[in-house]
Amino acid sequence: MASAVGADVNHALSADELAAFQRDGFIGPFDVYDAEDMERELRAMRPKLIDSRQGVYHQGDALSGTTNLASYDRHLDVGFLARHVTRPEVVDRVTSVIGADALCWRTEFFPKYPGDEGTDWHQADNFANVGKHPQIVWPEDAGFGGALTVWTAFTDATIENGCLQFIPGSHRTMNYDENKVIEYDADRINQSVKNGVRRGFYGYDYRQLQKDPDWHPDESQARSMVMRQGQAIMFWSTLMHASHPHSGLTDQMRLGFTARYVPTAVQVYPAQDTLAEYGVEVSLDQWGCVLVSGEDAYHHNRFVERTVGGEPFEKRSA
Repeated sequence: MASAVGADVNHALSADELAAFQRDGFIGPFDVYDAEDMERELRAMRPKLIDSRQGVYHQGDALSGTTNLASYDRHLDVGFLARHVTRPEVVDRVTSVIGADALCWRTEFFPKYPGDEGTDWHQADNFANVGKHPQIVWPEDAGFGGALTVWTAFTDATIENGCLQFIPGSHRTMNYDENKVIEYDADRINQSVKNGVRRGFYGYDYRQLQKDPDWHPDESQARSMVMRQGQAIMFWSTLMHASHPHSGLTDQMRLGFTARYVPTAVQVYPAQDTLAEYGVEVSLDQWGCVLVSGEDAYHHNRFVERTVGGEPFEKRSA
């Protein structure tokens, strides 16, 4: 049976949890679904996920199911994912950190198959890292940037199948300049070994963005985020994070789903009407933010109230 979540149940961070989050840059894992519920939902929506033609970025033959952009923003057309990004277990924790007026601006699937390389150590502030423009812009007086990422384990995530790794407390200093040029080369995928570990970044080399080319992350401080199916973890995108390679010792795919949140004061895609990443450029015509809590007093972002299929997004009361 699915866990019952009443409107009066609040999952906000306690004072101690908030202090730990501010210190470490992450909190969790925490439960969002029972493992059985998550498995059932995953099986039910798998046919919809495979058919990327329903996604908002599918434009003729420009976007194939093997392109990373095909996994973006499926909450805009898949009902379960639309409900997930507004789920109280997620939104209450998010608003504990960024305030009651919050939006979800992007979701992504992160599958890792047997033999896949791990993901490079990286940080994201304005998300210009693999595109042409800053994708989120905080108010000038904010003093910091980044987005809150909620990474949910749609399957078990273990060291053997490529779980996340964090360096606690590393969110306070950006070691990368996202405005530098980073070159895409599909031939790089699964071809790089860094510090003895097979790592890459979906056809990019994230080290090209380092402010100091001789700097190396202190991997001795890394923690592995082992999670059971249906759990989630919340972290600042500016936290140094990576993932283990899939060892191939198990045939289980690791599947993570991220939802990214910012306050409504943040401008999303302010200088672009297309999204260019991974060697593909697509229109943002069908894209929009989702207001997950509170109100939008700024009116500088585009919002959608329903999925492509007509299912309404449920806003959490402030």
